Amino acid sequence: RDLAGALNNLAQVYADLGRDAEAEPLYKRALAIMEKSGGLDSAEIAPELNNLAALYQRQLRYAEAEPLFKRALAIREKALGAAHPDVGQSLNNLATNYEKQERHSESEALTRRALAIYQKIPGADPAVATLLNNLGQILKAEGRYADAEPPIKQSLLIREKVLGRDMSTSRAP
Repeated sequence: RDLAGALNNLAQVYADLGRDAEAEPLYKRALAIMEKSGGLDSAEIAPELNNLAALYQRQLRYAEAEPLFKRALAIREKALGAAHPDVGQSLNNLATNYEKQERHSESEALTRRALAIYQKIPGADPAVATLLNNLGQILKAEGRYADAEPPIKQSLLIREKVLGRDMSTSRAP
């Protein structure tokens, strides 16, 4: 597992540098090691699945990303429970993949589920603001402007509360 972690870390560096051709085989190797050592349904494998899926998504390889995002979600739901923040992250990842393909209704449903999870977590305001904005953007893309306004406004209010009304205004820690 230490080797898988090191491979994953190097793959992330390569991916961040745009060196996807070097990142992909490292992600796949890390995933294979995790599957062999921890099993196919280990919760520890979900981050590797998400990382490879995110790489595919960035490359517009949505069909290849989807089963990886779905598998990470299923693993996390089974291992951590439906209300865990990591499940919310996986829901958002899959929703984003759907939205990039203009699969708005599927994206909306997953975004709403992720939002419901994060709204119950104290201190999760930045994640809630992001998900509210995402929801508003999905609704806007569907032409549902009246429905889009409230979540976008709520996102703005949360961000102003967290960041201040003027980004140049610093908050005391």
